[in-house]
Amino acid sequence: MAVHQRTRAQNPHVRVGLEVVGVLELTALPSIDEEQWVRMVQETDVLLVNGGDPLYLCYWMRQSGLADLLPSLSAVYVGLSAGSVVMAPNIGEDFVRWKPPTGGDETLGVVGFSMFPHLDHEDLPENTMADAEKWAAGMQVPAYAIDDQTAIKVTDGTVEVVSEGHWKLFTPSPEASESGS
Repeated sequence: MAVHQRTRAQNPHVRVGLEVVGVLELTALPSIDEEQWVRMVQETDVLLVNGGDPLYLCYWMRQSGLADLLPSLSAVYVGLSAGSVVMAPNIGEDFVRWKPPTGGDETLGVVGFSMFPHLDHEDLPENTMADAEKWAAGMQVPAYAIDDQTAIKVTDGTVEVVSEGHWKLFTPSPEASESGS
């Protein structure tokens, strides 16, 4: 089923106090009448979008119509891994795995910066700060390298880094960058 609601008791992996969790299968939504799922999304308080391949996620967010709904939603959008990265204007060639029919590395462009996730993660030896610096050199927008203890909060266009870990902001001009440890 593409749209499914379960109580918290039926979702032991959800431990944040939510009373109802709805699951959308983006690849199935184009085959379902919008009246069966759009209203549920419009009434959602929090939209949690998990990881995977950011270009695949972007493709199906567009194909399903969810991407078109995002600007009108009052929900808080919470992205995890690719769920965050998909909000950027593009991801950089280093993160292209699945190639969309249109090619390239363009994503939704909801925010004006790109993200290098999982910085210095023990299971991802290719996600070092040195790798992030090389990636950022090819980006045309500000770019954040963030570890798994860091979040980027965007409210009305204002960007705030919330971190108990480490991160770095790379700007398109090489002389200016910020970081936190």
